[in-house]
Amino acid sequence: MTERNTILITGASSGLGQGMARRWAAQGKNLALCARRLDLLATLRNELIAANPSIQVAVRAVDVTDGDAVEQVFGELDDELGGIDRFVLNAGLGKGASIGTGKAHANRETTMVNAVGTLNQAEAAMALLRERGEGHVVFISSVSSLRGMPKAQNTYGATKAFVSSLAQGLYAELDSAGSRIKVTDILPGYIRTDINRSVKTSLMTEFEPGVDALVKTIDSEPVRALVPAKPWKAVGPLLTTLPEKISRRFV
Repeated sequence: MTERNTILITGASSGLGQGMARRWAAQGKNLALCARRLDLLATLRNELIAANPSIQVAVRAVDVTDGDAVEQVFGELDDELGGIDRFVLNAGLGKGASIGTGKAHANRETTMVNAVGTLNQAEAAMALLRERGEGHVVFISSVSSLRGMPKAQNTYGATKAFVSSLAQGLYAELDSAGSRIKVTDILPGYIRTDINRSVKTSLMTEFEPGVDALVKTIDSEPVRALVPAKPWKAVGPLLTTLPEKISRRFV
C-alpha cells in the first residue's frame, strides 16, 4: 500500500468530508481542505492543528461548479503543501424532488454540484497528477448509483451514476497505459449524516463506524468498493439484478 502524506478533501466542512479530515489528521497526514464555507473550514483547521501539532492544514473556499476556481484553488493548495498525492472528490449535494413537481431548481443544483462539480475537480486534480506521473484520485459516488432511484433521490442517484462512470472510464484509461496514478470509485451506503437525515432504513450505519470504514477502504486504494462492506458488498449486487419491486425495498 502506497503511503499518501498530503491529502486534499473537498466538501470538508461537514459530514463525511469533515470526518475523513479528522481521521487522516490523527494519522499525521497534511491536509488541504475545501468547501464553500471558509469560516467552517477555519474552525476545523484550528481544531485539527490543536490536536495534531505536527501536521499542516491549508484551507480554501471554493464552489466546485466553477471550473476555473477549482483549478486555481487546487493549484494553490498543491504549491502551499509541496505537492498533493491524494485528491478526495467528496463535495456533493443531496437536494432533490420528484421530477415535474415544481422543484426543478433543486434537481438542477444537485446535478451541477455532483456531476459538473465532480468533473471540474477531476480535471484539476488529474492535471496536477499527470505532471508528476503518480498519485491517487478518489471519486465519492454512492450505492444510489447502482439503480434508478425514486422520488427525491432520482436526480441524486443519476448524478452519482455519472460519478462512477467517470471514475471507471478514467481508471480504464490510466490502467491500460500503465500509469502510476491510482483511481478509486467509492460507493458509500447509508451513513448517518445530514444528507441522509430524511432517509428511514434498517441499513443505516452510524457516523463514526461509517467514517472509519471509509478511510480504511480509501487507504487500501481499491479500484471500486461499496462502503461499509457489511451489508453493501452483499446488497449492492442485488440492487442491480433483482426485479424492481423487490430491489426498492433495500433503498
